[in-house]
Amino acid sequence: MSDFTPNEMMTIAASRALTSEDVCFVGIGAPSAACNVARLTHAPDITLIYESGTIGTAPDVLPLSIGDGELCDTALTTVPVPEMFRYWLQGGRITIGFLGAAQLDKYGNINTTVVGDYEKPKVRLPGGGGAPEIATSSGQVYITMAQSKRGMVEKIDFFTSFGHGEGGDHRKRLGIDTKGPTLLITDLAIWKPDPETKEFTVVSLHPGVTREMVQETCGWPVKFAVELEETPPPTELELSTLRDLKARTDAAHKGGGPAAKRGAKDG
Repeated sequence: MSDFTPNEMMTIAASRALTSEDVCFVGIGAPSAACNVARLTHAPDITLIYESGTIGTAPDVLPLSIGDGELCDTALTTVPVPEMFRYWLQGGRITIGFLGAAQLDKYGNINTTVVGDYEKPKVRLPGGGGAPEIATSSGQVYITMAQSKRGMVEKIDFFTSFGHGEGGDHRKRLGIDTKGPTLLITDLAIWKPDPETKEFTVVSLHPGVTREMVQETCGWPVKFAVELEETPPPTELELSTLRDLKARTDAAHKGGGPAAKRGAKDG
């Protein structure tokens, strides 16, 4: 078995959570890599949808943004953004919404708006985009992020995307009938919400990771499952698929044009 990085383990662990039956609303970055690894390995019939309105897209290289031409080029169809949100997302046709986070709390609430005070932030982040709607209207939400005390915090600075709020039945009390965040995949572990409190709990440690390593990179007291598992390491197929995808992407984006992309595909 080849050596693998924590980020590769995170991406592959996230990809394993998807099936060919899923209709997945994909975020850019780690979610996009995970969804496409799933499509290229064990879930060939998965339907990938990006916020720009591309449905059934099968990119050969990872998109730089939702406006990347690669998405439209490889999609079954492209619909207007209002139709994407009203008919597909709010119409209950998305099984999995895949999101990243700049800040995350233990109940799966996400901040991608500002770090610090809203009026005078330390950092102004990209904003919500479609994430708030994805968080409430997708059947379930999967979150991927690298662990750090800066990112996994006791209290987020801004509620961009609603997870489980204050925990418990908070979503239900607000009239949100979707499941919300059901899975958090980091570069160190796999987390699932407690059935009652909805607090994220570590259910599986990635190979070589200790409880101490997870706690050192998390801003709240971590809870671990009684029967803690170890995440199976990446297979050769999973690893080669991810690395080939990244290599094609790097080659295409270095050149910056259609010819570079064609070269990456031909190579």
